[in-house]
Amino acid sequence: MTTYKGKTASGGIAVGRVVLCEKSAPRAARRAIDDTDAEIARFEQAKENAKCEIAKIHEKAQEELGEAGAAIFEVHRMLLDDLNFVDAVTEFIEREKANAEYAVEATCGKFSAMFEAMDNEYMRARAADVKDIANRVIAKLLEIGQSISEEKDATDETAGAAGDRTAHDDGRISETAAEGKPAILVAGDLAPSELMQFGKSGLLAVVTCGGSANSHTAILAGTMGIPALTGVEFGDQSAGNMRNDQLKQFGGQTAIVDGYKGLFLVDPDETTLKEYRQRQEEEAEKLRRLSELRNKETVTKDGRRIRLGANIGCEEDAETALKEGAEEIGLFRTEFLFLGSNDFPGEEEQFNAYRAVTEKMAGKRVVIRTLDVGADKNATYFGLDHEANPALGYRGIRLCLDCTDLFKTQLRAILRAARYGNVAVMYPMIISVDELRRAKRILEEVKTELDEKKIPRGKVAQGIMVETPAAVWLSEELAKEADFFSIGTNDLTQYMLAIDRQNPRLDAFCDPHHPAVLAAIRMVVENAHKSGIWAGICGELAADTTLTEEFLCMGVDELSVSPSRILAVRAAVRSRS
Repeated sequence: MTTYKGKTASGGIAVGRVVLCEKSAPRAARRAIDDTDAEIARFEQAKENAKCEIAKIHEKAQEELGEAGAAIFEVHRMLLDDLNFVDAVTEFIEREKANAEYAVEATCGKFSAMFEAMDNEYMRARAADVKDIANRVIAKLLEIGQSISEEKDATDETAGAAGDRTAHDDGRISETAAEGKPAILVAGDLAPSELMQFGKSGLLAVVTCGGSANSHTAILAGTMGIPALTGVEFGDQSAGNMRNDQLKQFGGQTAIVDGYKGLFLVDPDETTLKEYRQRQEEEAEKLRRLSELRNKETVTKDGRRIRLGANIGCEEDAETALKEGAEEIGLFRTEFLFLGSNDFPGEEEQFNAYRAVTEKMAGKRVVIRTLDVGADKNATYFGLDHEANPALGYRGIRLCLDCTDLFKTQLRAILRAARYGNVAVMYPMIISVDELRRAKRILEEVKTELDEKKIPRGKVAQGIMVETPAAVWLSEELAKEADFFSIGTNDLTQYMLAIDRQNPRLDAFCDPHHPAVLAAIRMVVENAHKSGIWAGICGELAADTTLTEEFLCMGVDELSVSPSRILAVRAAVRSRS
């Protein structure tokens, strides 16, 4: 038995045969062209063909995984329509008089490098999406072929590339896949579309050398409910550098994927197989018991009630949250409306997004966090300056209080959506009572403006995200101005311990269980209750079931977690007395 270590992207245990996904990116040799208009037309046609292909994958994902799982492919379609990408390709063709394949590849390199340079791991992982759509368009260009005059001048290399790959190929699957049995898929790297080739019923687990736990492939694996490991290093090969011929050693072998410990065990002995099959049975029983809690109350054995919410970023996430038994939306991150756009989203676009989630929740509370860009979440059209220490920079409420037109647009959209349900607004990165008062004054101005124009609106509670030491120490005063507190433990831990949570070298020092962090949470909850307002936790610590009992003892009123963790947290609460 040989054991390899990787990073867990999706938990669980799988035992089965290994299938390889062998692939190579389409090559795009540079050629000089004379007719730039014809070449741009080739690019546009290939782009449309790629969109049609993605639409088919999207449809399959909808059937198998629902709208939430299929949303990933809608993102890919949006990337193909991104004006920055399209304009950059066409301008490259015109300026360089180069063929479309090469222009797409060069533009992809530029855009993916931009994502890879970002501090936020989620945004870094978007580089893989850019590369995937670029490869798809290049493959479509190779399918379309050259014009008659261009074919005469095509190099052998380019002609060979056209023969190497068809229809984006989506990877060649090793012969063991022909058996039609669910398998463990092993690849150097993997795109979401390649994952959908198998579908939910064809996969036991996914193992890749490259990739990220925040990649769309990893997210999709989690949606499918299958274990997934990324960054697995085989011997002296660094993650992501394994060639197809080096992976062939695993094809057809029996293996185990331990998505909890991040282990890939190849050719396990009988004792290990027996142990893991027993664990599989235990996991299946555990999941069965958890599923029975979907419609149960989140209440302790002695009758203490706690609200259990979900952290979401879009309407599809809300649908998933409801299926998992969420009692409310404790954190609606609105920045993804801005980060996924080429320009500032208008009032109507925001209103429609907030209304859709509010209506879907059907009277259950929706806490909408106002724009929290800056730091590791940035979009080029904001025109923000580079900062040496962005975590301590121009972000969250600081940007909103400066850019009042932007802030008012969002608040108008939120207030209009509030008439369709139970909505609260939450301000991020508050460090003073004055900031909260200023935000509240602006909201009052927006209310007045809407009323004067006779535009229907709803009422909203106003709270703050407590994520700075300043907000902790001022929580008694802030509680007199706010309707609720929600503690963002991710940033709070970072600021309390003076540790950059994006720096992997500091992982060993970053302790969310640090006594100072827990003392800060306790202080915030106590000061909230003194003023008669509720206090919840919406950071990752809320899902840590080893702390559930302590949070209950502190008097925490609400826990808001990712949809996939709702049932586990509910079980932890119901087991406490």
